[in-house]
Amino acid sequence: MFPGQGAQFVGMGKDLYERYPSARELYDRADEILGFKLSQICFEGPEDELNQTRNTQPAIAVTSLALLCVATELNPALLARPAFVAGHSLGEYSALVAAGALSFDNAIRLLRARGELMQLAGQQNPGTMAAVLGLDIADCEDACREAGAEICNVNAPGQIVIGGRREAVVRALDYAKARGAAKVIPLTVSGAFHSSLMKPAAEGMTTQIATASIHDPGVPVIANCTALPMKDATGIRNELIDQVASPVQWSKTIDFLGEQGVTTFIEFGPGRVLTAIIKRMLRKSTCLNVNDASTVSVQLS
Repeated sequence: MFPGQGAQFVGMGKDLYERYPSARELYDRADEILGFKLSQICFEGPEDELNQTRNTQPAIAVTSLALLCVATELNPALLARPAFVAGHSLGEYSALVAAGALSFDNAIRLLRARGELMQLAGQQNPGTMAAVLGLDIADCEDACREAGAEICNVNAPGQIVIGGRREAVVRALDYAKARGAAKVIPLTVSGAFHSSLMKPAAEGMTTQIATASIHDPGVPVIANCTALPMKDATGIRNELIDQVASPVQWSKTIDFLGEQGVTTFIEFGPGRVLTAIIKRMLRKSTCLNVNDASTVSVQLS
């Protein structure tokens, strides 16, 4: 499992870079691909530079993949044959790398382009996002429909992110509270990601995805849009375009994995958000979190 935007913080991956040559190689390779020191932005900031979507997306991916690389280097049996892989939003690219469908180089290039396109779309179509807690999906959908906002992420039962034009999101939050939402939290973001306001970015990604080298995955990758496995390159191409302006169905993803009998989950990347969601939804599951140099020696019992 690989996290998306919101997991970043200045200093992420620095301990890996200093201690493990394989991690250093990935960060150095990302710097070479992009033509600037992404590693320095990860390790030293400034924070406002790291938080720019065009930097955040490749930064989280290289950190997540460096953690995966080192963890499997220390314990080769760790991911000998995972049943499934999945990632939230930009984390889907890291999942595709882990599944052998996308090379590291292509993932970094595509995420830089995706970040630039989404950042530009946010400037052209200004919007915002907010978290709605303690409200079921039907009531949240009704509130959004009445206000002109949209569902962007369905992360877990009672944990939904909405987005749209600022005035529409403000109205939707009022309607959500009136319907019994336990809490609403405006988010500091540069755009309404995974909403229709990102359609220009999705259109821009069409050319990028069409020319990228994408292969059938070695293991099934769960799609953000459908919460179902992607089994071939054509499905992956369609998903990577669609997911830019469509809701992330993470709650359905976890439900699907639970229905398939998955009981052990490993999150690779900065933060612990996905681990917390899985523990809440599948209480009997084993959840492991690999987020820094102190956790890369993870072992499966």
